[in-house]
Amino acid sequence: MKTLLTLICCAAITQSAFAQIDSSQLLNDVETLSDNKFEGRQTGTKGNRMAQFYLLDRFKKAGIKPMSGTYEQPFYFTRGDVRTMGTNLYGYIPGKTDSVIVISAHYDHIGVNGAANKADSIFNGADDNASGVAAILGMAAWFAKHPPRHTLIFAAFDAEEMGLQGAKAFLDRPPVPLTKMVANINLDMVSRNDKKELYACGTFHYPRLKPYIQAAAAKSKIILLTGHDKPEEGSQNWTSQSDHGVFHRKNIPFIYFGVEDHPDYHKASDEFSRIHPSFFYQAANTVLEVVRLMDK
Repeated sequence: MKTLLTLICCAAITQSAFAQIDSSQLLNDVETLSDNKFEGRQTGTKGNRMAQFYLLDRFKKAGIKPMSGTYEQPFYFTRGDVRTMGTNLYGYIPGKTDSVIVISAHYDHIGVNGAANKADSIFNGADDNASGVAAILGMAAWFAKHPPRHTLIFAAFDAEEMGLQGAKAFLDRPPVPLTKMVANINLDMVSRNDKKELYACGTFHYPRLKPYIQAAAAKSKIILLTGHDKPEEGSQNWTSQSDHGVFHRKNIPFIYFGVEDHPDYHKASDEFSRIHPSFFYQAANTVLEVVRLMDK
């Protein structure tokens, strides 16, 4: 049963210029993944595993097919003296060609800071990055009903917050040859911005992708900008700041969609109640439009 807050948020959403994603499910996924019961989804914790179970069910319902009989890719990594197990979740929607676009978002966050029984100590990561995961699930459901030309792999990466470990494991043991991956579309923080601005990072490195951004921007009800990808921008250069950076290092073209940092970034206050539902819905559909244009 949907909460009253979800119903209010759904009612507030205005119609999109290319409204395809199920807005109710989109918000329900964010609200669920950022619930206290998942304890901030930190890699290697019970809350993270609970989030995996939820996502496995959602993958199936969205129409994403397992690869080699499974959605799960376990991996191990070491930070300092601590060895941790992470789990990537991915599957595919078959296309007419074997060229692949990987559409990704990390589902982990930074867990609990302090006493676990205090709600304000749980870093629920609604924008970072329950929002990106909800958006790729929405896109998958749309493409399951509108078969793509490219094969689309939908990947929910683990351990992004611990150094992009999930993306590294995925590309170290890829489900298809890297030469088949024509692009990575990565979403990380796409559900709130006071100026209604969403950035598409990556066209500086891959200028041939810019026309897709421009075409989608012309139809979008939010402001879709390019940038945050030039070397001279220093800390504001996002080229390596999320999972797309690992694809870039493998010379796989990428577009990263995200918002600029807000006051709740990496704080316990990054809650479902702080996202901007109308902006999020428009942002998700705008990214979907970019993928649709790239898929033609």
